[in-house]
Amino acid sequence: MTDAVRRGMRTALIGLCVNAVLAVIKIAAGVIGSSQALIADGIESTADLFSSLVVWSGLRIASRSADEQYPFGYGKAEALSAVAVGVLLFLAAVAIAIESVHQILTPHHTPRAFTLVVLVGVIMVKELWFRRVRRLGESVGSTVVSADAWHHRSDAITSAAAFVGISVALIGGPGWESADDWAALLASGVIVYNAVGVVRPAVNDLMDRAPAPTMLSRVAAAARGVPGVRAIEKLKVRKAGMGYYVDLHVQADPQMALHDAHVLSGMVKSSIREAVPEVHGALIHMEPYDGGA
Repeated sequence: MTDAVRRGMRTALIGLCVNAVLAVIKIAAGVIGSSQALIADGIESTADLFSSLVVWSGLRIASRSADEQYPFGYGKAEALSAVAVGVLLFLAAVAIAIESVHQILTPHHTPRAFTLVVLVGVIMVKELWFRRVRRLGESVGSTVVSADAWHHRSDAITSAAAFVGISVALIGGPGWESADDWAALLASGVIVYNAVGVVRPAVNDLMDRAPAPTMLSRVAAAARGVPGVRAIEKLKVRKAGMGYYVDLHVQADPQMALHDAHVLSGMVKSSIREAVPEVHGALIHMEPYDGGA
């Protein structure tokens, strides 16, 4: 298990504990303070508990070494976990929207002022945690860790919407009791938007979409820089888990001995992995140079 995977799993477990504490606080404060938006926020935090478990499990499975049944490894489990996180976000948004509409149609008391203090604390904690997890996801190249970060950001957005809604209800007085319910409904739409943003890159990984042009350029430059390489073609790069896998055709001297061609292919592979540490594997196909570019 790599250090990146360990860091991701540890962050997921810490996030699980944070979400558990916040969920209890928000739901309790929402019930006592008559705030549907805060209760909805607590429900979203409860969904985050399952999200953190999914992230932890996905990273654990993705870290397994390749075997006879899965000769290409378990890296896709990471992208599948990210899709699951996005689905959980969507389901949480639907649940919040349904309950918000119910509360809008049902007369209830104005939320109490102390709920605003709770929300300010929640927003600060969630936004700071979002930034920490996002930095980790970017540094280790993990789709599912980045997805988990946006789950935390969605929680912060829900809390911010609840803060605005409750403030409007308190300032507006009688007749504005449902302001926080409308805020929760608006927040559910934002969560759906974030869910789509979480699922899209995960689906790209599952479909083996080509990475950014900069990644392709780095791999190509590393291959061309090896002495003996005349040209390269058919460069294909795909992502699996936190790493990339390269498929490349290398053209060399047509008179080169088979043994020398084998050695050259190993040099190309080593050059690529040294120049681009994110590459976990490379398949080099040797061909005779045909005089092209």
